[in-house]
Amino acid sequence: MGVTAVVGAQWGDEGKGKVVDVLADGCRIVARFGGGSNAGHTVVNEYGAFRLHSLPSGAFHAGVTNVLGTGTVVDFDSLGSELDALHAAGVPKPLLLISARAHVIMPYHRALDGVKDEARGAMRIGTTGRGVGPAYVDKADRVGIQAGELLDPVPLAQKLSVILEDKNRLLGERYHHPGFTLEAVLELTNSWRKRFGSVIADTDSVLSSALARDDGILAEGQLGVMRDLDWGTYPYVTSSTTFAAGAGPGLGIPPRYISDVVGVVKAYTTAVGEGPLPAEMAEGESTWLRERGQEYGATTGRPRRVGWLDAVALRYAARLTRFTRLAVTKLDVLDGLRTVRIVVGYEIDGETSDRMPLAHRLSRARPVFDEVDGWTEDTSSARCWTDLPHACRRYLDRISTIAEAPVSLVGVGSSRAATIRLESPEPAVAH
Repeated sequence: MGVTAVVGAQWGDEGKGKVVDVLADGCRIVARFGGGSNAGHTVVNEYGAFRLHSLPSGAFHAGVTNVLGTGTVVDFDSLGSELDALHAAGVPKPLLLISARAHVIMPYHRALDGVKDEARGAMRIGTTGRGVGPAYVDKADRVGIQAGELLDPVPLAQKLSVILEDKNRLLGERYHHPGFTLEAVLELTNSWRKRFGSVIADTDSVLSSALARDDGILAEGQLGVMRDLDWGTYPYVTSSTTFAAGAGPGLGIPPRYISDVVGVVKAYTTAVGEGPLPAEMAEGESTWLRERGQEYGATTGRPRRVGWLDAVALRYAARLTRFTRLAVTKLDVLDGLRTVRIVVGYEIDGETSDRMPLAHRLSRARPVFDEVDGWTEDTSSARCWTDLPHACRRYLDRISTIAEAPVSLVGVGSSRAATIRLESPEPAVAH
């Protein structure tokens, strides 16, 4: 069966949680390959609505093993809270494995995340303060803590005593933060070991065996291409790769096994945090879209920035990632509009371009729009291609053309059932 990777095609918040939840039916493993608890994946099912920050979105499927891969940074406090919420809602306990090689978000990472971003002033990135960036910094600096080290408390204490001396000096001298005692941090790591020690494992062997059996593996990405550390709107990006190719090193999977790449595209544009967003609507114009789509961050609750579909960004993401198919989400939010706009180019310093520039130039970009016919019908009850209005199908066809990939899933509501599945995607009606 190979590996199907699900990745965001925009700035994140595209609805990957729902898409993974839908596609997890029939898979044996759902594995996150990068990122941490700084982004939320929303899943709505018969148990309720859940915002998963650390747990993979296969958590609601019996028989699915949910893996936090080596490329992730693990927030054990967030993970524990999510498992508690699932238990309280009556969800059966999910099967979970955590890579022993994954890095751990420590309390000093969260502290540094907050004070460092605040200290940037006008250059503030707008992080979630979850400690993800500093955890990846320590990983690259070779002073990180791997999940497997929690199982060996004596050398862990020795290592932390050295790390804390450096972190407390930085927090105190530069940011006037009181820092952390070794005793308090060890108390935390001991609690993590007691609760999660039994699921910290050699996950690459598990995945390798699954590939040998030809089990279905779903690789769950985080955020979107425009937040990728290398190819996104740097520095307003995350600290890891968001591409499907990241599933290779992030999970220990040879890249040749990644045969299916699902690009998740919201029917319009949203983003959380700072940085350029040419498609963004003015505040007065954006209110209706934000409220209709309930566009508030799943992690922080911050109002999301909203705008029309950005074809330049989508084409850029598609060129870099080569989606094999698309999942278009929140199509129903555009119901009732007689005209829908698409950003087809950027005007920068008097010149028009359809290419993606660096962030410092993108911040000066003004959108160039094309307008297409909207639809007044309600699509929330649509369950097949022919249920969709004529103009709606043309809009999906336009998205498919931009991304050079067929649409195989269409979301017309938040629940799992509110999904149109096109196993053999039909071409949309002609323009």
